[in-house]
Amino acid sequence: MPCPTLHGPPLKARDVFKHGSLLSENYWLPRVTSQQQSTTTRLRGFVTAFADLLAATRDEQAILDSGSALLARLIATDDWLPEEFARPDPDRYQQYLLHCDSRERFSIVSFVWGPGQSTPIHDHSVWGLVGVLRGAEKVERFGRLPSGALAAESEELLHAGQVDAVSPRIGDIHRVTNGLADRPSVSIHVYGANIGAVERATYTPDGARKSFISGYANRVIPNFWDRSKQP
Repeated sequence: MPCPTLHGPPLKARDVFKHGSLLSENYWLPRVTSQQQSTTTRLRGFVTAFADLLAATRDEQAILDSGSALLARLIATDDWLPEEFARPDPDRYQQYLLHCDSRERFSIVSFVWGPGQSTPIHDHSVWGLVGVLRGAEKVERFGRLPSGALAAESEELLHAGQVDAVSPRIGDIHRVTNGLADRPSVSIHVYGANIGAVERATYTPDGARKSFISGYANRVIPNFWDRSKQP
């Protein structure tokens, strides 16, 4: 199934994920060229490609594998995120909605972390992809003990250009902290729902659960459908 390219020849999924991409070899990924790309073109191409992916398959692993390739391509160049969706807040991390599919099959969110800011331990209840656009993020993953308490399973520092995945099937409970002590970090998240409207949970180390719905920090979203100023 084809999807649009970004002013360049298409790149097959198998060229990005040689170790078992579950996309058809006829499914195209957008190629970013050295030519200057507009914010609207780059983000619009990603949204269209991801919608095509979800139309082509409902298999979660296929979505995570091939969606990771799409997200890695998007975050490979840091010239497209409007500044108003990359602003930190002095008190807490910010969650800006960039796009929500009309059928709420997926949403795209920019997370902005000021120095030292962190999430609580939390879950997602849907699949998700996290790509670091700038800076670095420390990810602490947790599992459950038979007692119900949480146990730390792994810790990883993700740098710009790296992509991570979560889901109830592969591991869904983590805590994220800005990996830089002196400046903000920004990551782009894709979730298998309108994540700001999903009931989720935060956790204490002993496993106590508290429900929450995150919402979003912004009231307006980027307009990437306007082609009037494109050459």
